[in-house]
Amino acid sequence: MSEQIVSFDSVSKVYGEAPNTVHAVDDIDAEINKGEFVSIVGPSGCGKSTLLHMTAGLISPTEGSVSFNGINVQSEDHEKHNVGLVFQEPVLLEWRDVRDNILFPIEILNANGKLEQSVEAYKDRADELVELVGLEGFSNKLPGELSGGMQQRVSVCRGLIHNPELLLMDEPFGALDALTRDTMNQEVLDIWRKTNKTIIFITHNLDEAIFLSDRIIVLSDRPTSIEEIIEIDLDRPRDIQYTRQQDRYQELHSEIYSYFREE
Repeated sequence: MSEQIVSFDSVSKVYGEAPNTVHAVDDIDAEINKGEFVSIVGPSGCGKSTLLHMTAGLISPTEGSVSFNGINVQSEDHEKHNVGLVFQEPVLLEWRDVRDNILFPIEILNANGKLEQSVEAYKDRADELVELVGLEGFSNKLPGELSGGMQQRVSVCRGLIHNPELLLMDEPFGALDALTRDTMNQEVLDIWRKTNKTIIFITHNLDEAIFLSDRIIVLSDRPTSIEEIIEIDLDRPRDIQYTRQQDRYQELHSEIYSYFREE
């Protein structure tokens, strides 16, 4: 039986106060299992990022709750350092080299008393992650010396440095060109396979979602609710060229795209 790691229980989110309220998320119920790769897709501005930020505990639901390992993410008992975040932009510190950017979350967690080990104890892990994403030889480079794809690799390493159970990725490759994006998609699958993390991945790109995912949660327009949860029954491991040529891949693409045509 699959072990549940994230649960959305009647989650809604309303911003602002009447009469200027914005109803972003409406009555979301869903579960994510440990080790799954789940993508969330939906129209632009529908509330995908809001849902992800509630999962991280960065904002509170107006109604309902989000639980991680059975604990409400808004409670004092929730270990927020057990979640890694990768944002739409790399948001690296320009004056810090690759390794020091990767280690930055460790400094923050130490300052907040969330970790017992020092930054020094994580340097070997930082080097391992650099190797994992193919950035050997770039540890001492500044962000301005890296391409966009390389900067986002650093961002992925930073999200993984404290070895979280759950990695949340908010349209991390949306700003990259198509070829670099495909390369990053393949690398993310390799990282997922090697680290056994649970990943929730926000994207508006259906090709990306189908290639990466075990399941896809399709959201409606705002106020967003779940249109459908679709199992991606494509064989693993996946190769980006081979997988996209499969008839089943095209069937899944058409099925998911139909929800956007209706919207």
